[in-house]
Amino acid sequence: MNVITNNTLKSTVALAALQDVVDPEIGLNVVDLGLIYQLDFDEHAGKLYCSMTLTTQFCPMGDSITSAVKERLKLAFPGYEVTCELTFDPPWSHAMISPEGKEFLNEK
Repeated sequence: MNVITNNTLKSTVALAALQDVVDPEIGLNVVDLGLIYQLDFDEHAGKLYCSMTLTTQFCPMGDSITSAVKERLKLAFPGYEVTCELTFDPPWSHAMISPEGKEFLNEK
């Protein structure tokens, strides 16, 4: 999991919060799935930018997952304006799943 960030400490907090957002079709959280690409913080403006993807462009739960990510980040960083942008570049692949995620999926 290689999340691009301009604030490692706050990114760690954000990723911990996002462990609670689970892809309902797969049963694994968005962090271990490798869906979070970038987390940038603008301290002065009170803004948080998240770039993320989905396992497929046609994911039927895409809106729900994206909304849950945004809401979870708002809870973790009260007062911040949170923007979540979907991107499919690079496209998601199984190689992006964390070792913990792969272990979880192999247990199912």
